[in-house]
Amino acid sequence: MVWLVEGKAKFIVGSAFYRQASQVARDLAILSAAIYRSDIGSLRVLDAMTGCGVRPLRYWLESQADWVWANEANLEISSILQQNLGEAVGAGRCQVTYLDANRIFFDCYTRQDYYDLVDVDCFGSPNPYLSTSLWGTKIGGLLYLTSTDGRTATGHLPENSLRVYGAYARSHPAAHEQALRLLIGTVQQQAAMQGLGVEPVFSLFAGQTYRVMLRVLASQSLTAKNYGFLGYCHHCGNYQTVSWRQLGRVSCPNDQKALVISGPLWLGSLHEPQQLTRMISLAQEWHWLKRVQLLTIMAAEADFPPYFYTLGEIGRRGKMDIPKRSHLIGALQAMGYRASPTHINAQAIKTDADINTCIAVAPHCLR
Repeated sequence: MVWLVEGKAKFIVGSAFYRQASQVARDLAILSAAIYRSDIGSLRVLDAMTGCGVRPLRYWLESQADWVWANEANLEISSILQQNLGEAVGAGRCQVTYLDANRIFFDCYTRQDYYDLVDVDCFGSPNPYLSTSLWGTKIGGLLYLTSTDGRTATGHLPENSLRVYGAYARSHPAAHEQALRLLIGTVQQQAAMQGLGVEPVFSLFAGQTYRVMLRVLASQSLTAKNYGFLGYCHHCGNYQTVSWRQLGRVSCPNDQKALVISGPLWLGSLHEPQQLTRMISLAQEWHWLKRVQLLTIMAAEADFPPYFYTLGEIGRRGKMDIPKRSHLIGALQAMGYRASPTHINAQAIKTDADINTCIAVAPHCLR
C-alpha cells in the first residue's frame, strides 16, 4: 500500500481517481475556502465527485471545514474512501455517500440544506451540473466547477459547444481563455434563470483542465455588457468585443474584414482582485511560494480585455523572431498602454493595445 502526501493530507489512491497535476486547482480552492471560513466563521463543504477523497481531506485539515460531505458515485472505491476519510468521519466532521451528484443537489434543495462551498470536479463537460449545482450552494457561497472538454470550448467542435454551452465557439490563439469565459457565461445564464447571479472569484487554466470559482449572488447579474461576443480577425489577428446590438454589422476596424464570432460568453473580469490579494497573503503565510507567483500573475491580468496575444502570433505576423515577453510588456507600458503576463499561456501577453501596435513595438524587444 502506497501512501501519498499532498498539503497536510496523507492518503492512498488505489483504483480511485487522482491527478497529481491538478494540485494547483486544489491549492487555490483550499486558500479560498480558508478565507471564506475566516470571514463567515464556519465552513460547510459539499464535494460532489470526490474521487480518492483528497479534496475533502484537505478542506477539513487545511481550510478547517466544520463539515464536509464527500460524495462519490463509484461504490467500488468505498474501502479507499473509508481509509482516507476515516479520521474525519470519526471526528464527526465528514460523511461519505455513493450517489449521483444531481441527486445530491436535488436533495440539498428539497431540504433547504445549502453549502458554503460546492466542488464539482467532473470529467469532460460540466453541462449536466451547471444549473443543478446552484441548488446546493448557499447565497454568498462558492461554486467550484471543472471542465476537461477543451476541444469543445476552444472551437474545435463548434457544434458541440452549441449543445453544451448554448454558444458557438471558434478556434483562435486565445481559445483557452475563451473556454473559461464560456463556462462562466453559461453558469451566469443558468443562474439568471433562477433569479440568481454569479461572479468569478478566480478562473484557472492548468494543463488541460479549466476550473472556475464562482460566488453565488442573491440577484441576477447578467447584462448585455458582461455577457456578449468575442470577435477575431484571422486576416490581421486583432480582437474586439461585440455587443448584442452590434451583431450583423461588425467588421475589423483595421482592414474591414469580417470577424469570426464566438459566444455568447462572459466578458467581465476573470478574477476578483481583492480576493486574490488575500489569497496571496495567505499563501505567503503558508510558504506556498509557487502559488504566490501564480496568484500575482492572475491578479495582474484580472480586468484586462477578454483575450490575449501570443508571442508566436506577433512574431509570425511581423515576420520576425519571437519578442521577449517582459521587454514587450515594458515597452507597451512605456507607451501608455496596459500590459501584463497571463497565467493561461506563458508565451502570451494581455494588453489594451491592438496587435498592430504590438507588432510595431516587437522588433525592439527581441533581446
